[in-house]
Amino acid sequence: MKRLSGRLSFGLFLAAVSASSGWAQKALTWQEVRDKFEQANPSLRAGQIGVDESRAQEITAFLRPNPNLAVTVDGIQIAPSQGVWRPLAGATESPNVSYLHERRHKRELRLESAQDATKIAVSGQSDLERTLVFELRNAFTQTLQEKAVLSLAKENLSYYDHVLDVNRERYKAGAIAQVDLDRLEIQRVQYESDLQTAEVNLRTAKIQLLALLNDRTPVEQFDVTGPFDFSEQIVPLDSVRQVALDTRPDLREAIQAIEKAKTDHRLAVANGSTDPTFAAWWTHNPSFNNPFDHESLGGSVSIPLRVFDRNQGEKLRTQLDIGRSEQLKEAARAQVFSDVDSAHATVTSTVTLLEPYKAHYLQQASRIRDTISFSYEHGAASLLDFLNAQADYRSVQLSYLNLVGSYLNAANQLNLAAGREVIQ
Repeated sequence: MKRLSGRLSFGLFLAAVSASSGWAQKALTWQEVRDKFEQANPSLRAGQIGVDESRAQEITAFLRPNPNLAVTVDGIQIAPSQGVWRPLAGATESPNVSYLHERRHKRELRLESAQDATKIAVSGQSDLERTLVFELRNAFTQTLQEKAVLSLAKENLSYYDHVLDVNRERYKAGAIAQVDLDRLEIQRVQYESDLQTAEVNLRTAKIQLLALLNDRTPVEQFDVTGPFDFSEQIVPLDSVRQVALDTRPDLREAIQAIEKAKTDHRLAVANGSTDPTFAAWWTHNPSFNNPFDHESLGGSVSIPLRVFDRNQGEKLRTQLDIGRSEQLKEAARAQVFSDVDSAHATVTSTVTLLEPYKAHYLQQASRIRDTISFSYEHGAASLLDFLNAQADYRSVQLSYLNLVGSYLNAANQLNLAAGREVIQ
């Protein structure tokens, strides 16, 4: 019984240790979140399989035509009326081997077209990753923002509880009326509501981030960390434009589509040419005139006459596809400039709004709140002034956090438009 009790205590100890280690899981940085995302996201993994399938098609495209083997047996003799049964005595056996010879580098052009298709698939996979990383960064930023809002809600509630404690003592001393204390206590509901809303929003943001990571970690055990701030330095617009032109995978995909269209047109022209079929055979043919002449060799060349079908339709279609791909490239290029200019304007506008907050408004709101609170506690300010100062402080702080979140989202949008991170 003692031994069983000892094992049970040891098991409970291990369970407690494992539970505490789970709750103490290290908060993930942005780079750690991205690395985990690249390893576990099913959409990215499915896209990579598509790239591998395209590479497998290169093998098929470069295969040679198979030779043909035909065996003919002729001259079987049947003479049952004479009582002799030798059906194969005078039979002719003739194995025939033929092979289609492809001219005009058809096989090499098929391989080149398949390789161009693989390049397009790789660029498409990069573009998929660019889009998904944008969604991931938005979810990561949203989580950081909700953590900051939750911290602010806790700070405001703690500060207000301290104010309530002071005013309860003032009420006991007869410095304020019962109705003033009641109004102060009722106002606490707003801060409790802010706290509950912030907790729900943070939980929702973590759930969205876990879904992108394909992670089943309990929300309570999952956390991220990173700077929640803005930079006053803005990357020049011309620099971002050039980065986007050099980096954007969708623009690179459009350029590669032009190269594939040109290769397909050359292949269509080559497919309009004639491919001869070479054949050779050996015949075992007993000769009744020459008893020693039993073997013979032969050969042939078969050339199809392409009088009507010279692959005219594919030649025209692939020629038109080149012009179509060039127009799509111009459309993709115009979209790159539009995305970059819009995102850059949003970042610039958000920084312009944030600078006065950081330089003046935050300190002013905090100073006004503390001054009015001190004045109200000493009877030099009205209850309405006190409540207004509290509300103004809460509004300014929350607006600042939302603006920082907007800046980080705009920076993420600019990174998406550029094709890589130009703002960390």
